[in-house]
Amino acid sequence: MIRTTRDREFSDFVGVSRVNLLRTACMLTAGDRFLAEDIVQTALARVYVAWPRIRERASAEAYARKAVVTAFLDETRRPWWQREKATGELPEPAMSGDAFGEVDGQLDGGAVRLALAELPPRMRAVIVLRHELDLSIEETASALGCAKGTVKSMNSKALEKLRAALVAAPS
Repeated sequence: MIRTTRDREFSDFVGVSRVNLLRTACMLTAGDRFLAEDIVQTALARVYVAWPRIRERASAEAYARKAVVTAFLDETRRPWWQREKATGELPEPAMSGDAFGEVDGQLDGGAVRLALAELPPRMRAVIVLRHELDLSIEETASALGCAKGTVKSMNSKALEKLRAALVAAPS
């Protein structure tokens, strides 16, 4: 099989960026690694289609991150549409370990994951983009396609909800 320069460049990009994109998706899905992998695959398919336009720019990573957020939000907008059918048996064993690990040596990842899961999807996206990925308000607004004031408002409300959930969480 002959690989094009485009394919090689894209493969190199995926090799460098996939772990960060998967971590972002795990945070967005509140620890659902399987859904996170689906979201990353969807996002990478979109990035591949756009690759001729974005490969020359330094913003390929930002484009991919926005594609992950968009794929996550698209997934949450269609709760009635499911690709899988629920069964009584698990297809494979559950993964061990925690997607989040310890936070500041005090809270376990399970408490953080549960608190994140209580947030609406867009609020969760704001928290992940602002505090996990350390994006500015402007970058977060651009990634979510909303106004800077909306980001500030959602961030404030989301932090308030997270604090309340984490304080109420059993130790």
